[in-house]
Amino acid sequence: MFIIFRYLAKQLLISMFAVSGILLLIFMSGRFIKYLSQAASGGISADVLFTLMGYRMPGFLELILPLGLFIGILLAYGRMYLESEMTVLFACGVSERRLVFLTMGTSLIVMFLVGFLSLVVSPWGMQNVEQIFRDQSKLTEFEMLAPGRFQALKTGQRVTYTEALSDDKKELQGVFISEKASDGQALILTTAKTGTQYVDPATGSRFLVLHNGKRFQGMPGEMGFNVIEFESYGLKIAEPPEQRRGRKDESIGTLELWGSSNPKYTALLQWRISLPMLVPIVTLLAISLSRVNPRQGRFFHLFPAMLIYITYLGLLIVARNALGKEKIPSWVGVWWVHLLFLSIAVGLLSKGAIVRRWRARHA
Repeated sequence: MFIIFRYLAKQLLISMFAVSGILLLIFMSGRFIKYLSQAASGGISADVLFTLMGYRMPGFLELILPLGLFIGILLAYGRMYLESEMTVLFACGVSERRLVFLTMGTSLIVMFLVGFLSLVVSPWGMQNVEQIFRDQSKLTEFEMLAPGRFQALKTGQRVTYTEALSDDKKELQGVFISEKASDGQALILTTAKTGTQYVDPATGSRFLVLHNGKRFQGMPGEMGFNVIEFESYGLKIAEPPEQRRGRKDESIGTLELWGSSNPKYTALLQWRISLPMLVPIVTLLAISLSRVNPRQGRFFHLFPAMLIYITYLGLLIVARNALGKEKIPSWVGVWWVHLLFLSIAVGLLSKGAIVRRWRARHA
C-alpha cells in the first residue's frame, strides 16, 4: 500500500507544484510591477524591491497552494482515469474509500504547510513589509536618487537627473535639476559636473552642494534667461514629511487577533483558520470531480470544478465581510461555508459509490 501512496503522492505533488508555480509567477508579476512603478516614481528605493517580494511570497502561497492542490488532483487523477490506471487500482482491491485515505495523507501535509503560512509566516512577512515602507518614507530625496533616470521627487516639484552615483551614495556625477521658482511661474535649471551631500553640524540640515556648474532662470518660451556660473552652489534637501502609515490588518499577529473582541479582527482570524481548513475539503471535492469519461476528454471536468472552487472561495469572502460588519454572529462566521461544501463533497463521493455498486450488480 505504501508503494501506491508514494505513486499517488508523486503524481499529485508534481501537478500541484507545476500549477502553483505558474500561479505564483502570475500573482507576483503583478505585485512586482506595482512596486516597480513606485520605485520609478521615487516612492521607494529600487534596492528593496526583491526584499519586498520575498516577504510578500507567503501571503501569495497561502492562497495558491489550496488551488494548486485542487487542480493538481483533477489533472493527475483525470489522467489516471483516462489511461485506465484507476480501473486497475480498483480491480486490485483499492476501494474509493482507500483512495480518499491515501490522498488525504498528502493533503494533510499541504494543510499544515498552508496553516503555518497563514497563521505565522504571512503576518510576519507583512510586518516586515510595513517596516520597509515606514523606513522608505523617512528617506530624503538625495537617498532616493537613481543614476540615469529623471526623478520627480515626492517632497516637491523638483526633477533631478544624475549620470552616475558613487557606491556610498555621497557623490553625484553629471547633475541636472529642474524646479519652479518661488513665484510658481519661472523655471530654474541647474547643471553641475559633480554634487556632494553636506550636513550642517549645527542644525542637522542637509544640503546638496553642486560644483562647477551653471544656473538658468527664466520664463519658458521667452529669451530673457538669467545665467549664473558657480564653483559651488548649495541646495537644501527637504526633509520628507512625516507620514503616518496605517497599520494593515494583515500584519497583525494571530495571537493578538485571538484575544481581540473586535469583529473585524475576529473575521480575519477565522479567515486565517479557514485557509488550511479549505485544503482537505477541496481534496474531497477534487477526488469526486476527477472522474472522467474517456469520451469526454481530459479537461472536460475542469470548468465545472473551477466554478465550484470559485463559489467556495467567494462565499468565504462574503462570510468574512459579513462577520466583520457584524451582520452575522461570530459562532456562525465562515464555518457554515465549510460545512456546506463538506456536505457537497461527501454527497458527491457517496453518489459515486452508490452508482458503481448499482452498475456492479446489474453488469
